[in-house]
Amino acid sequence: MTEQPRGTSIRMIRALSGAAVLSGFLIVFVYQATLPRIAENRRRALEQAIFQVVPGAQHRITFVIGPDGQAQPEGQAKGEGLGIMVYAGYDGDGKLAGIAIEAAGQGYQDVIRILYGYSPQKECVTGMIVLDSRETPGLGDKIETDERFLKNFECLDVRLNQQQTALLHSIESVKRGEKTQAWQIDAISGATISSKAVSKMLDESTRQLLPLLAANLKRIREAGEEVSRQDAKTAK
Repeated sequence: MTEQPRGTSIRMIRALSGAAVLSGFLIVFVYQATLPRIAENRRRALEQAIFQVVPGAQHRITFVIGPDGQAQPEGQAKGEGLGIMVYAGYDGDGKLAGIAIEAAGQGYQDVIRILYGYSPQKECVTGMIVLDSRETPGLGDKIETDERFLKNFECLDVRLNQQQTALLHSIESVKRGEKTQAWQIDAISGATISSKAVSKMLDESTRQLLPLLAANLKRIREAGEEVSRQDAKTAK
């Protein structure tokens, strides 16, 4: 076997190293160049989803619920790590139409991210949209398309107890056709794990956030009314 001259080997190593460095640079460059567009597309998708799960909403204000349980408009929120973001939707008169909330949980294949609407007036979930899912095509991904499943979220009972500190009833998943209560979710046959995952994340999210939203409801309502007043002054 003929040995390669030492100089040839060094040139090959240099060429491969240069190609690797160039490839790494191009990957970083493309990522940085497309990042603003990706972020903008996600913002638009989230904006559309908010208005879908909060019927009657025409504009929204993002609130951050901090570790102290206080909700502040996003630009006024302070503190390390900030907190949990929720999206309050208001009608044309500045009245609170509902609140959109993100939730996530482990599905069959990967983490599922959803956005759901909550009506403090009706004390129910008013809609649900899957933001991100890698569930099995034709089975688990039915959580995005199955009309009967999605109908569960048109008015899912999430009433709080009299003290406004906890859910009156836990959200639970039942076999298709066995739903008898307004706080139950009819699962999808063949996609039980995925539909149970949605039920679980909704239960955990509403348990955590709805009492906090109840405590901040006056502030959230007043923020929309203030924006409406400011818009009226600007129009004049």
